[in-house]
Amino acid sequence: MSETKSPSTSKRPPRQTRTGLTSTGARKAGSKSDRSRAREFALQGLYQSLVGGNPAPDIDLFTRDLAGFSKADAVHFDSLLHGCIEEADKLDALIVPLLDRPLTEISPVERAVMWIGAYEMSHCLDVPWRVVLNECIELAKEFGGTDGHKYVNGVLNGIAPSLRAAEMESDRAKKPRA
Repeated sequence: MSETKSPSTSKRPPRQTRTGLTSTGARKAGSKSDRSRAREFALQGLYQSLVGGNPAPDIDLFTRDLAGFSKADAVHFDSLLHGCIEEADKLDALIVPLLDRPLTEISPVERAVMWIGAYEMSHCLDVPWRVVLNECIELAKEFGGTDGHKYVNGVLNGIAPSLRAAEMESDRAKKPRA
């Protein structure tokens, strides 16, 4: 009698483990950088501003008391929360031309994520534009609607050339041509 291998015992490469990610693909809390955490807390604060109309100082005090805030980059959080609220009109002016619907129909989560992305691209030049984009996509995946991250990606990719043209051109120049 000959032996046959069942599909479960056949030799195939082991699955690569995705460390730092949950089963849904979201990053695990322990693997986030202090700046990623700052973005998350800023997003929560911006949501409070957009939905509740809460003033920035009240949001700031409330957020600093939340569990896990001590692991966030407080300086980056301050910059994002206060900067986005202070420059809301300027950030909206960058975003609105790229929307396919009125700003009032954009989820407050996606709007806040786009504010963070536009603000970082404008003011946090030490953060590469691709990092800003990836971080915002992750925020939208974790906190936004089902396909909100795709919308955020499209809008922020549309903003990037006007805010980070030289950096994007430098990236293109470094990319090997096929």
